[in-house]
Amino acid sequence: MSRERWMALLFAIGSLCFLIGPFPGYTSLVGASAVAITFFAGSIFFTAGGAVQTWLAAPARHHPGAGRAAWGAAVVQSAGTLFFNATTYHAVDTATSNPAYDRVVWRPDALGSICFLVSGVIAYRAADRHMRRAERRSGWWEPAVNLLGCVLFGVAAVAGYLVPSTGSILALAAANWTTAGGAACFLACAVATLRTGRTPKSPRQRPLRALAHAVEREVESIV
Repeated sequence: MSRERWMALLFAIGSLCFLIGPFPGYTSLVGASAVAITFFAGSIFFTAGGAVQTWLAAPARHHPGAGRAAWGAAVVQSAGTLFFNATTYHAVDTATSNPAYDRVVWRPDALGSICFLVSGVIAYRAADRHMRRAERRSGWWEPAVNLLGCVLFGVAAVAGYLVPSTGSILALAAANWTTAGGAACFLACAVATLRTGRTPKSPRQRPLRALAHAVEREVESIV
């Protein structure tokens, strides 16, 4: 299996954890401790996927344009996953040390969400969104969907703010559904990469895609 597919598999598993974790029915079924562990496991898979993404982007980090953007997006996103590791580990500690605590104890870390958002913007701005229809099969939509997921995680961080005066979360329902929505966006991108083996996150594939598009255009002109 290619490195791109390994990266996608890690992101897909992490996304699934963040997708099912916020659902109230899941909390009722497994309890707060298991929910916290689900989020922590998801953050670990995200970190592993981010590490592979950074590895893929490293060879092109000094190349201007898409290569440098892919490297920057990978590094910033990986930093965000580390913030999520710390937050979700704290959630596990809170849930296991206080069995009477029956709420979802995780919310997207503010710093982690900011890193994700910055990473998503870098990747989106570097993407070629003006491709001809014949070229759009290479995943042109992924940066947009990925950015949407980052925005939803950011909204979840705000909605999940713990109000000191009341001890309650600002908007628990909104925090839950935006977390699940963001995870669904990341999952869609990961599944696409698993299916095709191609992803805009991998600069090493860009020359091959460019060559394929050039050949395709030449064939079309002959026909």
